[in-house]
Amino acid sequence: MSNKTRSGTLIIMPAWNEAEAIGDTVREVRRVVPEHDILVVDDGSHDDTASIAEQAGAAVLRLPFNLGVGGAMRTGFKYAIRHGYTSAIQVDSDGQHDPHDIDRVLAGLAEADISIGARFAGRGAYDARGPRRWAMSVLAKVISKVAGTELTDVTSGFRAANERALHQYIDHFPAEYLGDTIDSLVVALKSGCRVVQIPVEMKVRQAGTPSHSPFKAMIYLARSGLVLCFALARRRPRVQVDLVTPRPGDIAGEGSVPA
Repeated sequence: MSNKTRSGTLIIMPAWNEAEAIGDTVREVRRVVPEHDILVVDDGSHDDTASIAEQAGAAVLRLPFNLGVGGAMRTGFKYAIRHGYTSAIQVDSDGQHDPHDIDRVLAGLAEADISIGARFAGRGAYDARGPRRWAMSVLAKVISKVAGTELTDVTSGFRAANERALHQYIDHFPAEYLGDTIDSLVVALKSGCRVVQIPVEMKVRQAGTPSHSPFKAMIYLARSGLVLCFALARRRPRVQVDLVTPRPGDIAGEGSVPA
């Protein structure tokens, strides 16, 4: 991928062992929004995720071992800034995010630094029940107060960031469990970033099996509560004045992508 971008927006897909879905996902996104560049961050996969993504037309960064979504996204953000993109959007590699919503979510950046594609905002039929839904509702209410605006889906990974948010992310984006959603959002808000949400629809994942069960839902409820408490207890990050562009050696896996 060259430094000359077509739209100024980079689509980042973190992927871990998504060989069954990544090819179709990349091709569908390229068909719907061909003006945007796609970067797949292969998060230490043991299958053919990276090669299939390349064959489908995406640029690929290969991480040597699994860092989790937070670590993969932080790598993608550094790459976006290094290559001159002014915005980036996270899209799931399993095909659940509708490519037709990408530009709708990006449009939210006209009035905010971070735009969230919200599943529980009156559009689509996506639903969650039991402890998982309770946790999502509590998280949304608490973080809405921090944001000063109503947010209904603060755990959504379908979110876009402008240049200001990207620079904030590479300094403070957490890699811990739920850090890529809850913690990163709270830290960004404390840093002064503005947030909006855009109603979106969710698709059925193209491959694999969702990991939902009553026991896992209870674990999710407990862990998300702890993550929120730690996020709220964090000190307000120092606002960075100088926007520093990451050097080649700062970006894990960049050797696998032509500059």
